[in-house]
Amino acid sequence: MRKLRILLASLLFAATVSFSPKAPAQIPRSDWHAKLAQQLPLFGHRNWILIVDSAYPLQVSPGVEVIETGADQLAVVTTVLTALDHSIHVTPNIYLDAELPYVPQQNFPRLNAYRDDLKKTLQGRPVQSLPHEQLIAKVSEAGKDFRVLVLKTNMAMPYTSVFLQLDCRYWGPNDEQKLRQAMKSSPK
Repeated sequence: MRKLRILLASLLFAATVSFSPKAPAQIPRSDWHAKLAQQLPLFGHRNWILIVDSAYPLQVSPGVEVIETGADQLAVVTTVLTALDHSIHVTPNIYLDAELPYVPQQNFPRLNAYRDDLKKTLQGRPVQSLPHEQLIAKVSEAGKDFRVLVLKTNMAMPYTSVFLQLDCRYWGPNDEQKLRQAMKSSPK
């Protein structure tokens, strides 16, 4: 009986250590800024950065890395956008959940204030909305071949995630279209 108790205690301890917030696989909350600063120079077009609510799922796509920030969602959005604004090589295509305008405000007293604050935070930037499941599918697909950095925040309202698909800052879609047209019209 004593051996069984020791075995059960060992298993319980191992399970606790495996899921402990201090487990080596998880980056400490204070280091998300450092992780962003480290990854951003390595990222290019086709990489993603997501700033998500606290219930966003832990994805298993090989390129998806999730970091718990413990921070306010809009503060993380602002930090990431500021870093991208100072980047010489990438710029974000911003996606929001199409469901956000339809979430009933009576369930979340701060929802209207959040929507207003998010609008101000993203002011002057093109924003697209897609259904949440389509955005998750895009991220899952991208995570098969490209890195995706997911910054989880302390947000506790649904459909508030901000999806940033990175694109090349110095070579845009119009440049690419002109190049492809020139290639088609040029004799071989």
